[in-house]
Amino acid sequence: MNPPRWEVTMSWSPDRKVERTPWYRWLSVRGGALVAGVLMIATLAGWSGRADAVVENIPPTLSVISGEISGLTRRSESAEAEVEILKVKNERLNQVFNYSALYRVPADLAASIYDIALSEGIEPAVAFRLVKIESDFRRDAQSGAGAVGYTQIQPATARFYESGLSADQLREPEINLRLGFRFLHSLIVKYEGDINLALVAYNRGPARVEQILQQGGDPANGYAEKVLHGTRRGTK
Repeated sequence: MNPPRWEVTMSWSPDRKVERTPWYRWLSVRGGALVAGVLMIATLAGWSGRADAVVENIPPTLSVISGEISGLTRRSESAEAEVEILKVKNERLNQVFNYSALYRVPADLAASIYDIALSEGIEPAVAFRLVKIESDFRRDAQSGAGAVGYTQIQPATARFYESGLSADQLREPEINLRLGFRFLHSLIVKYEGDINLALVAYNRGPARVEQILQQGGDPANGYAEKVLHGTRRGTK
């Protein structure tokens, strides 16, 4: 491309008109193009900024909202579960304390009776009354017939649930309570929920109760009423 020529033709007429040369026209065209380019870049930059702003202001989608709600729900359910657990623990402590005070027994023994009774399906109130009547909460209690421990369970009966159990093992508080309450629960099941008959059988022996029933008699001997006295199943 040939460079523009510097040609200026001037007329000294009264109008003093200056004629524009091809060089001047070339510079004007290049300058206009440059200005147009700058304006275009600025415009595109403005559009880009507005686009970013639009992207930032896009409302969350339904899936995002659903995910947030699910997260909040899980956290809420977890908090509610923790509250319920705390309530149960607090209720247990209150019950153990009340039974310990009522029967004037150590808190650890009251806790064992309460927890084992529930685990074996026996109402704690009934369990405490049973231990009170049978042994007066004495670990070393033993009857003339050979029944031992808190629940005064016979070794032969205990071995029916745990074979090979020694007499010393049967005197261990947790073992004695667990097997005594398990025996009572099995009798409640045997007599289809009749706890009165189950308690009589616990005291007199299932074989003797069955014999009396087969003869048409009443095996009740006042033992059930004595155990249930003061509980929701007995008299107040």
